[in-house]
Amino acid sequence: MSLEQVEDFYTMLSSEVVMYELYYKNCCKRGVFDSCHWDKTKIVNFAANLGYGFTEAELEELWFASEPIRLIRNINSR
Repeated sequence: MSLEQVEDFYTMLSSEVVMYELYYKNCCKRGVFDSCHWDKTKIVNFAANLGYGFTEAELEELWFASEPIRLIRNINSR
């Protein structure tokens, strides 16, 4: 499941400081008042270069889910 790929990608980023710094440097566009605007296309491509496969829609689904994906998966497997 590709949502699992998105979740695995962010789990890896949270445990690998150097990878997170590369992700931040390559996928964030600095905006007004130094805010960060994430480029979904760049994120999907960055993840693909590391062997993760998911779409922009799946990335958004994880970002905007009202409940954590792992919780949803556990509920649906009952």
